Parts: sequence; C-alpha cells; structure tokens
Amino acid sequence: MAMLDTDLDHILPSSVLPPFWAKLVVGLVAIVCFARSYDGDFVFDDSEAVVNNKDLQAETPLGDLWHHDFWGSRLSSNTSHKSYRPLTVLTFRINYYLSGGFHPVGFHVVNILLHSGISVLMVDVFSVLFGGLQYTSKGRRLHLAPRASLLAALLFAVHPVHTECVAGVVGRADLLCALFFLLSFLGYCKAFRESNKEGAHSSTFWVLLSIFLGAVAMLCKEQGITVLGLNAVFDILVIGKFNVLEIVQKVLRKDKSLENLGMLRNGGLLFRMTLLTSGGAGMLYVRWRIMGTGPPAFTEVDNPASFADSMLVRAINYNYYYSLNAWLLLCPWWLCFDWSMGCIPLIKSVSDWRVIALAALWFCLIGLICQALCSEDGHKRRILTLGLGFLVIPFLPASNLFFRVGFVVAERVLYLPSVGYCVLLTFGFGALSKHTRKKKLIAAVVLGILFINMLRCVVRSGEWRSEEQLFRSALSVCPLNAKVHYNIGKNLADKGNQTAAIRYYREAVRLNPKYVHAMNNLGNILKERNELQEAEELLSLAVQIQPDFAAAWMNLGIVQNSLKRFEAAEQSYRTAIKHRRKYPDCYYNLGRLTQAGRGPETALHKYADLNRHVDALNAWRNATVLKPEHSLAWNNMIILLDNTGNLAQAEAVGREALELIPNDHSLMFSLANVLGKSQKYKESEALFLKAIKANPNAASYHGNLAVLYHRWGHLDLAKKHYEISLQLDPTASGTKENYGLLRRKLELMQKKDV
Repeated sequence: MAMLDTDLDHILPSSVLPPFWAKLVVGLVAIVCFARSYDGDFVFDDSEAVVNNKDLQAETPLGDLWHHDFWGSRLSSNTSHKSYRPLTVLTFRINYYLSGGFHPVGFHVVNILLHSGISVLMVDVFSVLFGGLQYTSKGRRLHLAPRASLLAALLFAVHPVHTECVAGVVGRADLLCALFFLLSFLGYCKAFRESNKEGAHSSTFWVLLSIFLGAVAMLCKEQGITVLGLNAVFDILVIGKFNVLEIVQKVLRKDKSLENLGMLRNGGLLFRMTLLTSGGAGMLYVRWRIMGTGPPAFTEVDNPASFADSMLVRAINYNYYYSLNAWLLLCPWWLCFDWSMGCIPLIKSVSDWRVIALAALWFCLIGLICQALCSEDGHKRRILTLGLGFLVIPFLPASNLFFRVGFVVAERVLYLPSVGYCVLLTFGFGALSKHTRKKKLIAAVVLGILFINMLRCVVRSGEWRSEEQLFRSALSVCPLNAKVHYNIGKNLADKGNQTAAIRYYREAVRLNPKYVHAMNNLGNILKERNELQEAEELLSLAVQIQPDFAAAWMNLGIVQNSLKRFEAAEQSYRTAIKHRRKYPDCYYNLGRLTQAGRGPETALHKYADLNRHVDALNAWRNATVLKPEHSLAWNNMIILLDNTGNLAQAEAVGREALELIPNDHSLMFSLANVLGKSQKYKESEALFLKAIKANPNAASYHGNLAVLYHRWGHLDLAKKHYEISLQLDPTASGTKENYGLLRRKLELMQKKDV
C-alpha cells in the first residue's frame, strides 16, 4: 500500500517532515514563486473585470451581483458573456472596500495568498490520491502517502502555468474555484473516514456538505461543478473498488456472477450517486434559469475551429488544442496572455505536420488508460485513474465537447487539471526510481525541475507586472496573433507614442483584415494627426464589417464633422446612439457638431447656426444624465446658454454641474464668467480665484478675472492679472486689447490727478 513512498526515499529525505512543516515549506515556496507580482498593475482583462466593473463600488446594491455577469453586465443582455461568478466579484468588492479604491497591491496579495493556501491544501489532497483504504479493527480509513504528497504538492506550487491565475487579478476566479473544489473533494473523502464512527448520518452529512461546496465552487467559476463527477469517480473506483476491466470481461463472457458484484448491491453507493446526480442537475437547472437567454455569442476570431464547416476539421483542431494544453503542462516555457486571432492557425488537412502532436497525445493517454484498467496492482490502478480523472474532468468545460468556448487555449483553465499532471508525474518518478539503479540521477532531475519551474515562475510573474512587459513577452510566442499587436499598439498610444502605435495597429489589421477594434483605434490616431481621408476609410470599413459597432460610428461622425460633412456626421452619431442607447460621449458630440477647426468653448455650433439650440442642449443634457461627471457636456451647455444671452439658465446649469463635480476648474471658470456678466462680482471673483488655484497656468483664467476686475473698478488688480495672463500667453489679442484700454484709462486718471 505504501510502496510509492518507499520508491521516493531517494528523491525526498527518508525522515519525512512532519505534516505541519511540510505544509509550511509548500506554502512558502508557493509565495516565493509569485511574490514578484505583488506590486504589479491591473493588466489585460483586469481593466474590464475589476477597474471598470461598477459592481465593486459601494453605490451598486449587493443584490446586483446576483444578476450580473463577471464583467458587470446584466446576464439577460444578449451581449453578456454569461460568466456567472458572483462570489469572485464579491471578493473583489471586499478588496476594493478594504483598499480604499483600486489599489492593485491588495488584490495581488490576496491572489498570492490564495495560491499558497491551495498549495498547502494540496498536501492533504495528494495524500488521499496516493493513499488508499486500509482496514483496521475500527473499520476502514484512508491511508496517506506523505513523501509522494509532499513532492506532488511542491510540483503544483511551482508550476509556471499558474502564473496567469496568480499574477492576473481576474485569475482569482480560478483560485477560488480550485479552493472550494478541493474542499468539496476532501469533504467527500471525510464521509468515509467518519463512516464507522458516527454511522450513516455522518456520511450523508459530509456528502451533502461536499455538494454544497461544489455549488460554492461553481459560483466562483463554472468549472467548479465538475467536482461532483470527480467525487463519483473516487467513490466508485477507490471506495467501491470498481474494476472496469473485470466488469467488461464478465460482460463479454456473459458471466452470471456479474449480478453478485458488491458494488451493484451497495445501497450506500447508489444513494450517494443519487445525491451527486440530483445536486449536479439542480445546479445546472438554477444556472440555466439565471442565465436567462441562450449561450454567449462568440466570434470566429475567438475560437476559429468551432466555426469550421467540416466536422473532421473541427475534431482535428480540438484535439490539437488538447495537445497544446498538455504541452503547456509538460513544458510551460512558451506562455502567452492570449492564444487567439491567428496565434494557432487551423489544421485543414491530415498532411499538416502538427497532426503528430495529436497522435503523441492519444498514444500517451491510451497507454495510461490501459495501465489504469489492466494493471493487477489495485493501488497503481487507483492512482493512475484518479490522476487521469483530475487531469481530464475539470478540463471538460473548456474542451468544446458540450458547448462552444470563447478561446483557443487559456492557461488559466489548467489550474485544476495540473493537479492530475502532478499526480502522474510524481507516480512516474516513483516508478522510475523503483526500476532503475540511477536513483541519484532521478533525484537530480526532480530537483532540477523544481528549481527551473521556480525560476520560470519568478520571471513570468515579472512579465505580468505591467501591460507593456506582458504584451511584448507574447510577441516571441504568438507573432501571428493580431490581438498581441493590437494591445501593444494600444499601450503605446496610451503613453503618447502615436508613431509606434500606428505601426502595431497596421500590423494587427494586416494579420486580421476584419479586426474592427484595431481599425477603430488606428482611425482615431489618424484623425488626431489630421490624416482624415484614411481615417474615414478605415472607420467606414469597420462599420461595414460590424454594423452595430457604436464606437466606430461615433468616431466616423467626428471625422466627417472635421471634413465639414455635417449631415453625414449627424447621421453617424444617430446610428451610434441607435446601437448603444446609453452613450454619453456620442450625445456630447452630437450636440457639439462644430465647424471644422474650432473648439467647443469658442465655436459657433452647427446646431446654433441652424437655430437648433434646443437640440444641442437636449443632446448635452442626455450626456450628463447618462454620465453626470461629463464636464465637457456641462461646460458646453453653460457656454451656449451664456452666448445666447440666457444668463439665468446658464447660472442654474453651472451651479448644478458644480454640485456634481465640485473640483472641476473649467466649470468654475465658465460659471464665473456668467456670474460676472450678471454683475455678481464677489461670487464671480471667488470662483475665478478657486479655478486659478487649481490651474494657475491657464492664461484665460487670469485674463477673464482681469476683465471682471476691470468692470468692477478694481483697476490695480485688473492690471496685475492682465500682465500675468500676457506672461503666460503673449499672443492673446483680446487680452492685449483690454490691457491697452486699461493702461490708457489709468494714464488719464493720473493726468487728472496731476
């Protein structure tokens, strides 16, 4: 029963660490591997799932978490990804509350500690997997295998494929799912440890608790429900001693002794299977009801194999994806944050050399399955079967067998399957050490794997600390991935390096000519560089490819407005609003529709030119209703009302805006101008001074304050601020003219005094 531990004597110290110290070592090693990511930024999907997710903020009712998906959208929406993980989002919300905002350190530290805790828990899980049942005078109990479990837990703790789950904040869904998945499995095992102490009632309690923990795992990530299948396999193969090969042989021989198999007469087993089946069916039913509509709508770029017309092509590529996942477990050196958009070209013919990978995968799997089924050693059979169970069962939701998934390869989904990999690898080391004399060489190989994987974890954690490092690290792994080039371009554009960003956006469009998001971003940059013709061509193509792309319609409208094609611009804005009703920026631009080359503060609006003041004001009001902090829309309303002589209404709008955005100096400036024209000099002065304190280098702020003092009769203060304004902007003709008038007035006053 404990043969594997003996086999590992030459790999691990013969005097095995006590359980507490073994767990402490595993936990500390796990922390060391990923500690480098503790002060990293929010990267990649963290922006949408965490930073831009309103479900994390206090003003969002907690109840909304149960009706929204992982990204904060309503599950009933057709655009929802249907990823229902309310408990994970709840932990993000707690993080947000305790950190006092979006401070990534707190989020990353929780992820690192979760992985460490799961690695510690793996010592107990592997003890069960490598152990077996022993019968004593007190009944049956699970035998534990400390050496094997320690080695397997160390291999799990240092596996580099876990970096995405640990260093990426959104990976917490996988971590929490794994935590409750393992607790559910251990709870199910507990039923058999306690079965002879407290009777059937205790056993049923632990089975029900295991099902409940499986439901909790599912509320962290959908993959959690697969623990029920694993528990069933464990019950049948380990507890029930079900020998598949023996049953098949008896069926083929039509052996009547099949009727007498203890497993088939075991009412306790049938009762537990009924509980597991009922629990799983209940979870799926509730999940289906919550989802509200059909499955999420993925595109061909997300998972091209699933859109192939030929069933053979789909099957070949799905199996090739499985082989890539297996390779990531075996050799986690080529890691990438995203494997879509051309990263893995489709296999369209059996003559493609990559078919060899499929053959290698199934050769190994069939060999392991045969060993598991045909071995006369019951202990070996159970270890291999459970190892394969942990490897395959948690991976099934990502396999495309039951439904289409939105990715090609995703490292995060390998967090739980890696448990099975560690079981099989540890068992293999034990078997090799038993059948070879070069045990020191095997020990060196094991230590080398642990050290290299630790080093790889440290390096990869560093790459996940910032988007620039993460995206650039993907270039060598997936140079054909259009999304990699797109993300590098976006990162460069955010940093102001437009020239380099254009180069990467163009490459993204070249690799994927239907990449509308790359076209939209490239069109935006070209618009800012006044390359309007090419920008219009790109944005027009984007909306032609994806007619409901609201952002591209809005940007096309901005370009058309700059080209003085106002009718087309208005139509583009309205089309954008048609596809996205709640689009404050588009309402703002619709109201703006300025003549080319003029800014919103000084322009004669096209709506104003056509006596459509009310339309402009309504558009900006819609923008502020949808986005109360939209200061540009507030500002334009104040300016338009001011320019058209509606001072009382302009003042009311300005006060309303400052109540919502009290620290916006541009709003203070606009309202101060209105108050000055209404001869409310004292209040106007206070707002001008407050605006200047917030933005002391704005020449117009000093210039307009000088005009206020000029009107008010405080000529010395007016002179002072005219001079400051001209120092900041010597070319301001209006300020020069007003300053000249003031100087002449002061000279006349001096002559009269003389």
